[in-house]
Parts: sequence; C-alpha cells; structure tokens
Amino acid sequence: MSRKAKNIKRRVAAPDAKYNSQTVAKLINRVMLRGQKATAERIVYEAMQLASQRIGNEPAEALEQAIGNATPQLMVKPRRVGGATYQVPIEVEKTRGNVLAMRWIITSARKRPGKSMVEKLAAELVDTIQGQGATIKRRDDVHRMAEANKAFVHYRW
Repeated sequence: MSRKAKNIKRRVAAPDAKYNSQTVAKLINRVMLRGQKATAERIVYEAMQLASQRIGNEPAEALEQAIGNATPQLMVKPRRVGGATYQVPIEVEKTRGNVLAMRWIITSARKRPGKSMVEKLAAELVDTIQGQGATIKRRDDVHRMAEANKAFVHYRW
C-alpha cells in the first residue's frame, strides 16, 4: 500500500512584519535556533539589507533572486528495483526547490569562517545572486548527478 497521503493540506506561513513576504518568514524560521525568533529576524533583516546594498536592488528582490538562483530543477531519488538501487532523476517541485535552496544558503552561510552570522548570510546571498559560492556548487552537483543518471529515468513512477 502506498505511503503517500493523497489529501495533504499545506499550511500557509504567515508573512513577516517588515516585507509582508512568506519567503522571508520561512527564511527567518529556518535561521532560528533554540526558539530565538527575534534574534533570527534581526539576522535575516540585517543580512538582506547588507546584501541589497552590495547588489544595488531592493532587499526582498535580492532574496528572491538568490533563492531563484539556488533552486535546483532536477534531483535524484533512490529507487529499489529488483536487488539494485538506482539513482533516478526527477523534476523538483517549486516548493521543494525553494526549501532546498533556503536550507543550502543557510548551511553554507553557517560554514563560512569568522565574522557574524549577519555578514556570513549577506555574503552567501550576494555570492548566490552572482552565481558563485558553495550554494551554487551544491546545486550544480545535484544537477550533475541527475545528468549522470539520465539512463535510469525510465524507472521513475
């Protein structure tokens, strides 16, 4: 029997107070550690402001552009056929792609050396907008893996 539920209702995140954007609210929730939402809000807002100054456009647009650049189009999913497990390339849904992009941006920012989290997150956003950095490398690795396993696309179901 299938384990995938058919009628899943997605919860809509409440938009943030400053930019009235659900994307910013989701990013704040992902940056948050140990329930310190005010700290996470300060980090995200300051990082967006810093990144927008370096790029030269609005903070919300800069964030959307960074997430758009980091979003993968394809990814691989393991499928067990007979006794073998194949990495089958599948297309990524928009919501799943945005979740992965945000996660990759935050983890790459946290891995950066030194500085405050505001500066690290801003630098990662700028790098992602410019098409370089660890987040873009991660996306390219996922795409490369999907391309390498194109032969197994017929196992998709």
